[in-house]
Amino acid sequence: MGSCLCKDNNESEEENDVGVEPSHRHARGSLRNSHRSPEVLQTNATLKTLSDTVDKLVRETLDVISTIIDNEPEPPSSILMLHMITEKPAGWIELVRSLMRVVPVEHPMGPSVIALLLDDSPLPTKESVLKVGEMVAPKYGLKNNLRKERNLCVILGCLAEKLAGPSSIALLNNSMLKYLISNLNEDIEPNIKLLSLIALEKFAQTSENKVTIQKSLHEIEQNPLLSLEEHVLSTNFLLRQIGFCACWCLDNYFPVSGRKYSYETTDVSKVNAMLNTKDVSEYLKISPDGLEARCDAYTFESVRCTFQVTNNCWYYEVLLITPGVMQIGWATKESSFLSDDGYGIGDDKYSIGFDGCRRLIWHNAKSIPHSLPTWKSGSVLGCLLDLEKQEVIFSLDGESTDPYRHIFNSVKEGFFAAASFMSFQQCRFNFGLERFCYPPQRAFHNFNESGILSSSDKTILPRHIYLDMLRKVSVRDDSCTLCFDKKATMRLEPCAHRGFCITCAEQLQFCPMCRSDIRTKVQECADSPVNVEVTDVVGTQSPT
Repeated sequence: MGSCLCKDNNESEEENDVGVEPSHRHARGSLRNSHRSPEVLQTNATLKTLSDTVDKLVRETLDVISTIIDNEPEPPSSILMLHMITEKPAGWIELVRSLMRVVPVEHPMGPSVIALLLDDSPLPTKESVLKVGEMVAPKYGLKNNLRKERNLCVILGCLAEKLAGPSSIALLNNSMLKYLISNLNEDIEPNIKLLSLIALEKFAQTSENKVTIQKSLHEIEQNPLLSLEEHVLSTNFLLRQIGFCACWCLDNYFPVSGRKYSYETTDVSKVNAMLNTKDVSEYLKISPDGLEARCDAYTFESVRCTFQVTNNCWYYEVLLITPGVMQIGWATKESSFLSDDGYGIGDDKYSIGFDGCRRLIWHNAKSIPHSLPTWKSGSVLGCLLDLEKQEVIFSLDGESTDPYRHIFNSVKEGFFAAASFMSFQQCRFNFGLERFCYPPQRAFHNFNESGILSSSDKTILPRHIYLDMLRKVSVRDDSCTLCFDKKATMRLEPCAHRGFCITCAEQLQFCPMCRSDIRTKVQECADSPVNVEVTDVVGTQSPT
C-alpha cells in the first residue's frame, strides 16, 4: 500500500520538504519488545535541530509501517532512534509536538502510528505530562488546524490509557476536561469529535476521572452523547464511528438516567451467529447485536465467530467502516493470538487473514502480496472457505483473489470466521443475516442459517453489569478454578497443582499457578473439594 502523506493546506511548504528513504526491516510485534543499541542513534548531519530529526523519523515511520512484509525480529531503525531520543524529557516532548504537526489526517494508519510510537517510548515524567496538558491553550495554534487538533486528541487518549492512575488524573485538569467535552458539540469537525470522545473514554478507565467526567456531562442541559449516539447506523462512516463510540460510552462508562441499555433495545431474535464475546479481551468493543467490532486500544485485538465449520463451503462478508490495518479471514481453536506482541489472524499456521490496507494475505506469520486494490471505508470484503476443494478465496467489492491452499497443510477442519484489529479500526460482519452484496458463483452455506444461539448467548451485557452478575454467582467448592463451570478433576505434573477441569487442562501448556511446563495431566478423584472464593470469579471468562 502506498503511504498517503498529504499535507494540510494551511501548512508551509518548508515543513513538507523532508525526504525519507524507508527501511524494510521491521516487525509489528517487536515495536514494544525491540533490542535497542546506541549505535542506531546516528543523526543525519543535514538535520540541524532536534525538531528536524524527530520530524524526519516520524515521517519515516509512517512510510515503513505501511510496507510491513514479514514478522522479522528487528524493528524499523526510525523507531529505535525515536526510543533513544525520548529517553530524555526534552526528546519525549519533542516527539509529542512532532506527532501533532507531522501525522497527516488522511493517512489510514496515522492514529495507529501515534499510538505505537507513544507506547514504545519510555514513560514520561510528571512535568512532561503536565506540559502536554498545557497544549490545549491557544498559544499552540490548534484553532483551525485540523491536523494538530486531531492528533493532540489521539495523543491525549493514548496517554490516558498508558498513564492510568495519578498521572492520568493530573493530565485531566479543568481546562483539559472542558476542552474535550466542548469538542463533542454539533459544530465540531467529526475527526476531532471522534478522537475527543475516545480520549474521554480512556480517561474514564481511572475511576476518579470517570466520576469527574460523569459529573460534568450531567451538568450539561442536553448530554451530547445522546445526540451523537443517533449516528450509529449512519452511511457516513466517520459519523458512524462517532455513533458507535457514543453508544459504547453510554452503556459502559457514562450511563444516563432514563436511557435503556443498548442490549435491552436491540432486536437479536434472528441472529444465530455473532462475534464471540467470551473469546475476546475487554479492549475489543462489540456492538449489542454482536456483528460490529472496534478496537481503540494500542494492542492488536482478535475475535472469532460463535459458529464453527467442519465441512462444505462457507461464505461471509465484512463491511469496512475504517480503512486501516485489519487481518480478516479464518482461524481455528488452535490459533494463538498475542495481542501485546501484534500477532493475530494469519500469524500462525492455523489461521489465514486478508489485509486490504497493506494488500497482503497473511498465513503462518508470512505475507503473500495480492492484486486487489487497497480497501477503503465502505469496501465489502468477501471470505470464502471451501473445505471440499480445500480453497480459501477473498474478494473485495466483487473482485476475487486466486485460491489459497497453504493453510490446509496444517488444518483441515474446525474453522471460525475471525478478525484482528489494529488501533482505531472498525468493521461490521454479515454472517447471512442480511443479503450478501457479492455472493460467490458456487454453492455455499452461511453461518446464520446453520447456527444456534441461546437467548443468553445473544445478550451482550455492558461490562460493569456483567461483573456485577458474576459477583453474585454462587460457585461450588469443587469447581474448576479457570472456568468455574465443570468439576476440578485434574492434577498437573510435575508441579502437582490441582483445581482444573479436563477441558481447561487440555488447553494448558504451562501451569497457571507456577508457570512451569506441563508434561502430563493426571485424572484424579474429585472427592476432595477445591476451595474457591466467590471473588475469584470476577473478570474470568470461560475458555473457548
